[in-house]
Amino acid sequence: MPKKQTVEKTESKKFNQAPAWSFGLGLFFFVSVLFGLIAASWWLSQHFLGQENVPVSSVIVAGEMPYSQRNDVMQAIDDVDLGNFFTVDVDEVQEKVLALPWVYSVAVRKHWPDELKIYVVDQTPVALWNGDFLLNQFGKAFQADIARVYHPLPKFYGPEGSEQMALDNYSNLNALLDYKALSIDELVLTERYSWQLTLNDGITLNLGREERVERIQRFMDVYSLIKAQINTEKEQNQAVDYIDLRYDTGLAVGWKNIVETTQQSNINEQEKNLNV
Repeated sequence: MPKKQTVEKTESKKFNQAPAWSFGLGLFFFVSVLFGLIAASWWLSQHFLGQENVPVSSVIVAGEMPYSQRNDVMQAIDDVDLGNFFTVDVDEVQEKVLALPWVYSVAVRKHWPDELKIYVVDQTPVALWNGDFLLNQFGKAFQADIARVYHPLPKFYGPEGSEQMALDNYSNLNALLDYKALSIDELVLTERYSWQLTLNDGITLNLGREERVERIQRFMDVYSLIKAQINTEKEQNQAVDYIDLRYDTGLAVGWKNIVETTQQSNINEQEKNLNV
């Protein structure tokens, strides 16, 4: 019996020593991981501190830019401090690029470690406005270098604040005229909000202030007859000057002498060349 008790005590002692060994190993592992994290954090902090003064070395300009040029963008941000990647003010960059005349919207973001990306969307001009301005697709007037526009634009004239109205009416009326292969070259909205259109064939339509769509439709209904009359009058050196549609049921046609018109056009062209 005493011998048996000795064996049991020895086994119990070995069993009690096992958890102590496991705890020590776990503690060593925990401390090792902790020191590893501290070392990694220190290394990263030192690395970023070392990168703190790294300048922006690459500026990427992209987007939808048929009118703006990369040089325009770079000149706009010429006085922006790009000497420190982390402190570059993207709002300042965006504000300066957005101030360019042809720019409609700008997005700016930084790409680590030393890159600045600028995405530009240009204005879309749809018409000339009062001779000195351009009109975008949202009916907003802006000033920019018209020489950069290589396609013809219709000319709009109207009171200040009527830009959107002019554009909406142009879109609606031009869509109707397209059925007769006609288009609006010039749109005039007077101070009394009376409408006048000059078409691509040189005919001027006086629409008045009301019922513009109905009056355009009336013109289109008789356009084939007017065109036949035009061909007849050409033999007599006559051309349509204007068509007055400000009547309830009819219209009036004004004629002009082709020879006089041609001579005046030549004089205007010569004066234009002399001014150039």
